[in-house]
Amino acid sequence: MPELPEVETVRAGLASLITGATVRRVDVLRDSCVRLLPGGTAQFAGMLADARIASVARRGKFLWMPLLHAHEPEPAEALAAHLGMSGQFRVHEGAQAPQPHAHCRARLHLERDGRSLTLDFLDQRTFGYLHVEPLVPTADAQAGGAGSDLAAVPGSVAHIGRDALDPHLDVAAATRAWRRGSRGIKQVLLDQTLVSGIGNIYADEALWAARVHPERPASAVSLRQARELLDASRTVMSRALAQGGTSFDALYVNVNGESGYFSRSLEAYGRAGEPCSRCGRALRRASIGGRSTHWCATCQRRFSPRA
Repeated sequence: MPELPEVETVRAGLASLITGATVRRVDVLRDSCVRLLPGGTAQFAGMLADARIASVARRGKFLWMPLLHAHEPEPAEALAAHLGMSGQFRVHEGAQAPQPHAHCRARLHLERDGRSLTLDFLDQRTFGYLHVEPLVPTADAQAGGAGSDLAAVPGSVAHIGRDALDPHLDVAAATRAWRRGSRGIKQVLLDQTLVSGIGNIYADEALWAARVHPERPASAVSLRQARELLDASRTVMSRALAQGGTSFDALYVNVNGESGYFSRSLEAYGRAGEPCSRCGRALRRASIGGRSTHWCATCQRRFSPRA
């Protein structure tokens, strides 16, 4: 599943191409991709008709496009995109777009500054979907996420915590939340209601960088270690973002169809049996909480003195 760096790469690519564009026509090629709207395809197309895309925003792994309708002072609703396991966007410039890809679920025909654009939503595994929904105020009255100054988020994102790269993240509150309870710390890192954007890949990478065992109980993580984990999460995701995210196959590409290259820089994830770059011992892999997990048993002890 795409994580923060991958979704931010998509967001930035979309923002540069479709911000300010107006929706002129909508073609839904698979009804299930708009399954949350009771009126289905007709309602989806009607809600987007002649709407202008005010911006492209993101919080954690969640992406949305605030929509501005005629005579509205600011957006009241947004086109939310839930990418699922394999959702992608592709943008085609010019009036003659190619035939839709076999995995294209919806095509939006746009106009920006007199030029035609086509925005395709592709989803091979069909877990993703598009939804037009109301925007709700943020709990802290700060901007909802990257790419938007609006102090609002889609209703479906309201319960999602600010992400590790968000300048409005309350670091003290986040590290306190990470240290509560008996869950293993990796499960806590994956809890999107606390700090969003960290998925399976970057959780393993942050835990390796901070030398914390993925099954260490949250209550056994020291304040210093919690801060180191947050710093490590920010560092590894910033590095991944600079390389366009992590791609293992064609299920993740950016809006131009290009892959990210951070997989070549991973220290833990996907490297079971290979030597740890710190100590040289073989990295381990196990299923923890139903998620494939990778760590170094020498560098990452399950328990260590609290600091």
